[in-house]
Amino acid sequence: MKSEELKIEGMGCHHCVISVQKELEKLDGLKVNKVRIGTAKVEYDDSKITKEEIARAIENAGYKLVS
Repeated sequence: MKSEELKIEGMGCHHCVISVQKELEKLDGLKVNKVRIGTAKVEYDDSKITKEEIARAIENAGYKLVS
């Protein structure tokens, strides 16, 4: 499992945090440790999920993963 703190652009309130958390929790192979405004601490198995899939989930919530 890889641990990473993702930087997320466009978040500004508690609703943003909840939206991102809900989308990330849908992903198989990813564990959400903490979501805050502008960041998400996660652990993931890169044999089950790609960074592109994580980015797509964040985009589905209306925000952008900063690489």
